[in-house]
Amino acid sequence: AYWYLGRVGGFVAYTVLWLSVAFGLLMTGKVARRWPGARQALSIHQFISILALVYALFHALILLGDRYMGYTVANLLIPFASTQYRPLWVGLGQVGFYLIVVLALSSYLRKRIGPKTWRRLHYVSFGLYLLVTVHGLLAGTDARTPFALALYGITGLATYVLTVYRILVTVRSKSTVLKGTHVQTIGHHPAG
Repeated sequence: AYWYLGRVGGFVAYTVLWLSVAFGLLMTGKVARRWPGARQALSIHQFISILALVYALFHALILLGDRYMGYTVANLLIPFASTQYRPLWVGLGQVGFYLIVVLALSSYLRKRIGPKTWRRLHYVSFGLYLLVTVHGLLAGTDARTPFALALYGITGLATYVLTVYRILVTVRSKSTVLKGTHVQTIGHHPAG
């Protein structure tokens, strides 16, 4: 039962983490700011991030009850300390867990660390998402099932599309700002 709960917990943790990443990407593109609103969007994003952290912790700690694998607390909490089962791929998931902790807490410390540091830190979420996806694909015992392949495929494609959308929106807004600056400069040119 513990092994099954761990697997289900992993899928739920992955899905909730993906929702957090997707919602974060939508917020930067201003879609989520229109509905439900900037403050509400930030609160939802923070809540989803904490929820991902809780499910990731559940995914790991429930395996303490699995007597077949015989995990210890150290095996589960120290990256790459587990030798029982696919240590590299499990270790990537453990590193991903700690990145979730850092990113989730950084939102609550944004004023202290400053918006620039916070933004740079949040770029780590792309690597985090990739780490967790690789962990799921290569450590997950259900990774080759149609359900898992569909989950990873759909969420991966959606994340790719949202990332491209975010890049295009960012380039477009910078281009608009630069054009506005250029127009102002031309308008104030002595010759013209």
